Amino acid sequence: MCLPVAPTSKPFPRFISDTSQESRPHGRWEERLVEALSDRCAALADEAGAPLDEEEIRWFPERTWGERAYIPATSRTAGPDGGAIEYFGYVSYRHPEGEGDEPTDLRASADFTDVTVEDNPDWKIDLNDEVIGAWRSDGNRGGDVTLIWGVPLVRGAFAATAELEGEVVDQSAIEEGRFTLLAVDAVTGFGDDLFLKVHLWDRRLRPVAAESLYDEPEAPEPEPEAPAEKAPAKPDET
Repeated sequence: MCLPVAPTSKPFPRFISDTSQESRPHGRWEERLVEALSDRCAALADEAGAPLDEEEIRWFPERTWGERAYIPATSRTAGPDGGAIEYFGYVSYRHPEGEGDEPTDLRASADFTDVTVEDNPDWKIDLNDEVIGAWRSDGNRGGDVTLIWGVPLVRGAFAATAELEGEVVDQSAIEEGRFTLLAVDAVTGFGDDLFLKVHLWDRRLRPVAAESLYDEPEAPEPEPEAPAEKAPAKPDET
């Protein structure tokens, strides 16, 4: 017999997204996604210094929240100085209403960065994230519904979890070296602001890596201790 469970003081949403149904798109469906993402990235090309390289697009497992599904992506290209530029974003769409129908209402969101994994050898996970909605609770409490996609940079990673205040709020298998999570982040109104952390696990469910979505401040270096003052020498007794 199961004992009753009391109400919780931290009613965070958990597992709010449908799990992925396919690891990546193919055929004509992929062509539609590429077209939507390319159109969005074209507006960023001048600022980025290089256009999106469609041949380098890497799709991540899709996740569904509400009436829309989200397929994240990244793509590498070379900037004018030869350095790496990475486009990142997603294409969202409405699921087909009937059997044989195609997805509709494709919308793309994208940005770019020149901060890449090659310049950050201490990274254990290459992460991207985007806020796609909001969660609201009573008393003006709430948080950001956040899409997270990434690539493990350590060996043996089998699954990824999103953790909030010590609770797993989403999880995903790692498929073809990539994963997608969808969870509430930047939660306010429950004391200190709460932020997600992504964990990777091996097949035996042992932790192999963890990364925050935010730059964690470096611990200040301890100040050097002042040299101890010498005690005055005692006069010789005669």
